[in-house]
Amino acid sequence: MNSSVCARCGAGGQGSFCARCGIPLHPTRLGSAAVRSRERRAWLVAAVSVGFLGIVAVWALRNRPAATPGPAVGAPEVADTEGTPPDLSTMSPRDRFDRLYNRVMRAAEQTDTATVARFSPMAFLAYEQLDSVDADARYHAAVLRLHVQGDTGTALRLADTIQTSAPRHLLAFLIRGTAARLIGNDRLLRRANADFLAAWEPEMKAGRPEYRDHMTMLEQFRDMARRSVP
Repeated sequence: MNSSVCARCGAGGQGSFCARCGIPLHPTRLGSAAVRSRERRAWLVAAVSVGFLGIVAVWALRNRPAATPGPAVGAPEVADTEGTPPDLSTMSPRDRFDRLYNRVMRAAEQTDTATVARFSPMAFLAYEQLDSVDADARYHAAVLRLHVQGDTGTALRLADTIQTSAPRHLLAFLIRGTAARLIGNDRLLRRANADFLAAWEPEMKAGRPEYRDHMTMLEQFRDMARRSVP
């Protein structure tokens, strides 16, 4: 297998993903004008797709028949509170990734496979284009790999990159536990549960901001781990 150099951190390695920062490894032509042009075209297509979806949503709302009130349903992630689709090209790389991640995960929860198939490639591209990658972004990328692609190998490597700077980071153990359940690896799951519980109190005291955003998921994992560990 040919060695590659990571375009972001400069680490060398083999395989499809950087062992240090977790992004896909590409040949050195990533910085070429041709690739930059292709990326711009990809975001243009994304913006057009989002705009079309917003137009369809507005048309549907204006032309739907009267119906009895039912449970409130959240607005699609591609539209803002005024029903105007956002312009992806004007967003920061992180805002773009977060918006697309939320769109894909909401569609996955609703078993909307067409939307997942449409927006998940954009979300992966947005992750590759991030200027910097923190633990929260790596966790989101791992969740996409697990739930959209069933790619446990890449997700576990992303967990490794989180633990490079924070060995007891709870999101890393959460990734490992989720991957273990997906592939039915009881040994990996037991280890993830035990490590998670051992790290819980000191990590809660650390007060990492990403924990606040994922507290419900962390508490659910903690409760399941407590029930499974003797």
